[in-house]
Amino acid sequence: MERHIKAKANGKYQQIVAPGTMKFLGFGRAQLKNGETHSGKTGGREYVLDIFSGTASVTVEDAQGQKQVFQNAGGRTDVFSGPPVMVYVPAQSSFEIKAESDALDVGIFSAPSGSSTKARLLQGPDVTLNNAGRDNWQRKVYSALDQNTQAERLLAGETLNPSGNWSSYPPHKHDRKNPPNEAVLEEVYFFRVKPSQGYGFIYTYTAPDDPDGFSTVFVVRDGDTVLLPKGYHPVVAAPGYELHYTWVLAGEERRYGAWSDDPEHAWVKQQ
Repeated sequence: MERHIKAKANGKYQQIVAPGTMKFLGFGRAQLKNGETHSGKTGGREYVLDIFSGTASVTVEDAQGQKQVFQNAGGRTDVFSGPPVMVYVPAQSSFEIKAESDALDVGIFSAPSGSSTKARLLQGPDVTLNNAGRDNWQRKVYSALDQNTQAERLLAGETLNPSGNWSSYPPHKHDRKNPPNEAVLEEVYFFRVKPSQGYGFIYTYTAPDDPDGFSTVFVVRDGDTVLLPKGYHPVVAAPGYELHYTWVLAGEERRYGAWSDDPEHAWVKQQ
């Protein structure tokens, strides 16, 4: 599995992580001009649409033919200029995204699902902000598709690193069933950088007793994607550059916060 996927040239739709690449998660990106549309059928997967920038109208039709229309969704200039707006789309549905602004950029994430519920627009009070960490590992963490929204597997939000700061810190992982503390959840990070010529780093490594372990540092630039099937994954932004990533989780359980800190570094929480 290629775990670091470099940014691709702009196109109306890009499939970045095809379903089946990971056990659960898939990811695509739609970049539309005013009036253009992108449509799809969810089949046996549930979807979450993250409106990175621009304004959209999203129409969802369920298996019974009932339609929900979410008009004028989104509206931010870029991912650095405000909290996320997301749309949850259940399994066995069809959807259409229509650009209602000069440019629209939408992340389309999915995971297997055998259940069906109502589509939902997640914005405003549905999105919670946690000012996590402190000192040079303080960051903003937005949770949009959380456990307050009925879904089978997906959890989604965004993290904003100030210049030079760390996030996903202390390093944590969620790759073993160890209730109540840790659950098996794979993850995808999609990165943006401001200004766009900047960069950051993500250090991906596994526990010492992992028989198929790895230890790899990736240089992430604007538009890169990193797949996290397992292991710890701290992130740092280069000085002078803000770093943003959309994070989406899916796994055997649906519990945000079901992770374990690296015991060598967990002590920083106590200082």
